[in-house]
Amino acid sequence: MAAYIARRLVQAAGVVLAVVTLVFALIHLAPGDPIYALAGESGNAAYYAEMRAHFGLDRPLPEQFLIYVSDVLRGDFGRSYVQKQPVMQVILARVPATALLLFTALTLASALGIFVGVEAGRRPGSLVDIGIRIGTLLAFCAPAFWMGQLLLLLFGARLGWFPIQGMVTARGGYHGFAYVLDVARHLVLPAVTLGLLQIALIARLTRAGIRESLAEDYVRTAGAKGLGASAVIYRHALPNALLPVVTVVGGHVGSFITGAVLTEIVFAWPGLGRLLYDATLSRDYPLLMAMFELATVFVVVANLVTDLIYAALDPRVRYR
Repeated sequence: MAAYIARRLVQAAGVVLAVVTLVFALIHLAPGDPIYALAGESGNAAYYAEMRAHFGLDRPLPEQFLIYVSDVLRGDFGRSYVQKQPVMQVILARVPATALLLFTALTLASALGIFVGVEAGRRPGSLVDIGIRIGTLLAFCAPAFWMGQLLLLLFGARLGWFPIQGMVTARGGYHGFAYVLDVARHLVLPAVTLGLLQIALIARLTRAGIRESLAEDYVRTAGAKGLGASAVIYRHALPNALLPVVTVVGGHVGSFITGAVLTEIVFAWPGLGRLLYDATLSRDYPLLMAMFELATVFVVVANLVTDLIYAALDPRVRYR
């Protein structure tokens, strides 16, 4: 196992370097100039030249890339052009909000998706099964930004059940448990929006896995020994049914992050997604680069953890 993890980490380093190179080239070769975003379009050529020299943008692109990579290897990701702060300081300030949203959405999607999938799989062809299949299909096809706006208009603007935007109530001044409740109310709509796609995916995979497992001899034997239906399903059928769920969900980490970006924009959630959007508009090169690198590392680590969880769930799997 240790050798496998070491080999995967070496491969991950190559992947991260390739992504850094590609993203650096795409960002710097894309149309537009961050100097105009910073200094406006009313300056003269000498002022723009001074600004480019100040940020090192007057050097050849290969030289800029080598300087950037050497700085990153030393742990220096540069300073944000717009916020005039170290990039990692800006990012770390937004990590808690995004982590809260991702963790809540994934927990909701896993719990509800598995439960719904089990209920559909144990009653194939019933009205419950048909209703769940139709509902999950519609949820799977709905884009996050569209679903977010729909929930916002219905439950936020029209019914007034939940706040429309932000993470806390402006001028609320809440403290302690009241503050936690306020954050929870703001979290409901973004978490549901982000989790809907994963709920649909997990539910459909769980349903298929349950149906296959219920046809296996060991499950029939467990039922013949007198175990109740729920015990047979949750203790014997479900563990094997979750294997493809873990694999597919782990492979969808990238799309989950993309959904988080769109969700945070719709609900003005003060996380990394909103920060990425603002950095793109202002062409904040150091901030954009660091965020893409962070997302790459997160996806690589998530895939490695997924493989390890798969081995823990299925003792037959051995990594060499």
